[in-house]
Amino acid sequence: MNQSKTLLNPDVIIVGAGVAGIYMLHKLRKMGLVTVVIEKSDELGGTWNWNRYPGARCDIPSLEYSYQFDENLQQDWNWSEKYSAQPEILEYLNHVADRFELRKDISFEEEVLEAQFNEELSLWDIKTNKEVYQSKFCIFATGCLSVPNKPDIEGLEGFEGQLLSTSYWPREEVDLSNKNVAIIGTGSSSIQTIPEIAKEVKNLYVFQRTPNYSIPSNNGPMDKEIEADIKSRYAEFRKENWSNGFGIAGIADEALIAESDIDEVNNQLEENWKNNGLGFFGGYADVPVDANSNEVAASFVRNKIKEIVKDPETADKLSPKYHIGGKRLCVDTGYFETFNRENVHLIDLHSSPITRIGESSIEADLEYDIDTLILATGFDAMTGALTSLDIVGRNGIILRDQWKKGAKSYLGLGVSNFPNLFTITGPGSPSVLSNMMPSIEQHVNWIADCIGWMIDNNKSVIESSLSAEEEWM
Repeated sequence: MNQSKTLLNPDVIIVGAGVAGIYMLHKLRKMGLVTVVIEKSDELGGTWNWNRYPGARCDIPSLEYSYQFDENLQQDWNWSEKYSAQPEILEYLNHVADRFELRKDISFEEEVLEAQFNEELSLWDIKTNKEVYQSKFCIFATGCLSVPNKPDIEGLEGFEGQLLSTSYWPREEVDLSNKNVAIIGTGSSSIQTIPEIAKEVKNLYVFQRTPNYSIPSNNGPMDKEIEADIKSRYAEFRKENWSNGFGIAGIADEALIAESDIDEVNNQLEENWKNNGLGFFGGYADVPVDANSNEVAASFVRNKIKEIVKDPETADKLSPKYHIGGKRLCVDTGYFETFNRENVHLIDLHSSPITRIGESSIEADLEYDIDTLILATGFDAMTGALTSLDIVGRNGIILRDQWKKGAKSYLGLGVSNFPNLFTITGPGSPSVLSNMMPSIEQHVNWIADCIGWMIDNNKSVIESSLSAEEEWM
């Protein structure tokens, strides 16, 4: 460690000032613990700070994608839409930070370079680009989807046009009007981006590897009557969030497709398609576990795609062939309809792989002249933000080495050989297969309770055992 800098000694270091980090800070401050949040951006917000691409919005209803730790906050804040957009979520998170005076303990434009457990002192030595710290607890609130994947495509580095990424979209407005644009990837970010940019570009070339199941959001202005009803019984409503495996209220997984009349099932799926977004097959407990029941729900969506998309070949390419629900569903606003536009062209990477990127083109089955290339190629998910750092535990074990054959944790919260280190919604937790907000709050509350118990009982170190980790995984 560089000891030329003054050694700072907070009780807790939190890495990341997104949804998880700012709530964790609030909890620990209320416990009287000296806490510092290290944030590499110049703004808080995490995912909702970095992901500013056109159409970016949450796929969870706004009234459920919000904090529940403070009743006055719940009552005072009003969402403008059923599914809130990125600017409004970022505004909300800044409001929370200001309301609870959290900024004074967040160090912006500071990045962790190394975190090493000091076995002699049972403390974490943490080095950043600005400071050195020594802290009893180290909490990584770095998010599941925060390190973007950059594809290894010949010629990418030599592309001379406008290169954009959905993961790090510019803050200033991007003008794509009358441009030839290529976008690589058809995951959630792309599914939100494509309908928006298709309205203004000259041509949009969509390079798809894997088609996705996507359900209409049927977004619109917040229904004030629904909002008032939920606010009148918010505690009860939140209990519904907690009791549901996915974390969305009102989805009861009780009926079985296998034991239901198929016409009734299709009627219910039609209703879900029109109203339920990510809760599309909610109510049917056998969709995730019975192949035949799963195929009923999957076929319903494929048939919807074929009804919407006029060109049969394009519709077939957009129709997933795998089980529904194995990957998190997407929620969209006019995604499949966009492929009926004359300026939108779908290229299937299985039959027409990208061979190279030129200075002003992208080559696959044809050579496409482009002005702008957008990478919507996903993330080094779950582990990327952790394995990109030098996190060193007992006996000099480096986390990325321990996870070479697969990430293992206990509860997605703790990792063997890394005492007093916690990961919020880390690998092995429900994380992105859930409504992230209650999942984050559950982890934050658990960590705070755990630290509080350790203090009350004069315990210096807590660590996941290898046997508990193996059993959990």
